[in-house]
Amino acid sequence: MSNLEDHVVSRRAVLGGVVAGVAGAGLAPGWAAHADGGGGGTPKQDAVDAVASRLDRGLIELRRDLHRHPELPGQEQRTAEVVARRLRAAGLDVTTGVGGHGVVGVLTGARRGRTVAYRADMDAVPPSDQVGGGSQPAHLCGHDVHTTVGVGVAEVLARLRDRLSGTVMFVFQPAEETLAGAAAMLDDGVFARTRPAEIHALHCGPFPVGQFLVTPGYGHPGEDRGVITLTGSDAMPRAQRLAAEISALGTVSLPVTPQDLERLVADVQIPDGPFSRFVFMQAQASDTEGRVEVRVSYRCWPEDRYVQIRAAIRRLARSLGGASVAFPSDPFPAMVCPEREGRAIKRYLRQTVGRDRVGTLYAAVPFSGEDFGLFLDRIPGTYTFLGVRAPGAAVETGYPHFPTFAPDERAIGHGVRAMAGWLAARTRRIVMPSAS
Repeated sequence: MSNLEDHVVSRRAVLGGVVAGVAGAGLAPGWAAHADGGGGGTPKQDAVDAVASRLDRGLIELRRDLHRHPELPGQEQRTAEVVARRLRAAGLDVTTGVGGHGVVGVLTGARRGRTVAYRADMDAVPPSDQVGGGSQPAHLCGHDVHTTVGVGVAEVLARLRDRLSGTVMFVFQPAEETLAGAAAMLDDGVFARTRPAEIHALHCGPFPVGQFLVTPGYGHPGEDRGVITLTGSDAMPRAQRLAAEISALGTVSLPVTPQDLERLVADVQIPDGPFSRFVFMQAQASDTEGRVEVRVSYRCWPEDRYVQIRAAIRRLARSLGGASVAFPSDPFPAMVCPEREGRAIKRYLRQTVGRDRVGTLYAAVPFSGEDFGLFLDRIPGTYTFLGVRAPGAAVETGYPHFPTFAPDERAIGHGVRAMAGWLAARTRRIVMPSAS
């Protein structure tokens, strides 16, 4: 999960919410008792669970290996080699070097069906993006978990290939933390040979292990940046005043205490709640070798507010005189998850893992971005949060980018089971019954 703000605290990803209690902390309850609703040609959930149970220990070891060898965005060579080796061993058709160190694995089922994709990001968090700063890259955003879940899903479905309809394409993406990897893979023709009908992803969140939160109609905001250059003998005082006036356009501020975090994650689970519309604004004046500037970085929701906010910033700059304003041609786009697919995965997960373990986010969290949105701009899909908060653990242990981030490894098994069943169902495009 990428965070591009200049203030170090804002570089952490504030995701999801905290669900009271720890339902489903183990792997057994709720899984084998539910079928995936499929008929012939689609592996049932109990078959998925049986295969996954044999892989649990090895996948935890894989995650620990990746965790011990974090690699910066764009430098994921070892991680890519490990992923490619596991996918080839499972019998997938593997392509490496896609958009840098990206890896693509294609699994073709024994029966005709649709093509769907699953994306997992591989890079670690750079020191400058860690809350409080760090000295080395570290897997503090859960990408080691994401990669492991992706490998696990591929290995489960490969073992069930004779019952699998269609094709599953696994996209292991580099450079998510810098919001560069998805664009690089698209530019490199990631979907040129295999064109999926939809694409899906999981991301770690501070929910009790075994919980899932879906995001129909929501996701993560994009980001806009601008530079205002001021001239004149009083340029610095005017720049400081302008920075304060621009900052006042913001409607939300960073959470400071654990209580703030708990309140925020509760608020984003409220329909039409306090984060249904927001502006998260940062503006700072600087004087570097006589060049006086105000640098602006902000996120907003909904995305069409960028036009309004840019206009407000230009008006404030003009009011002070002697200022020029420069923005990129377009802001980095928001990630907005399609509602239809989001509702479909919610129904699916409620039937397979249980209603009490599936929730919904009704707002975008203001402080983080995600380049998975570039894939969703091309192909519909889903983005679901996977609970990684251990029983009794502090909220910060489930929040990416905190130095105390320590996901419960049992989340890997939950993610593998849920996504393997979901992807198998989507290749056959089973129509799920309506549910509230």
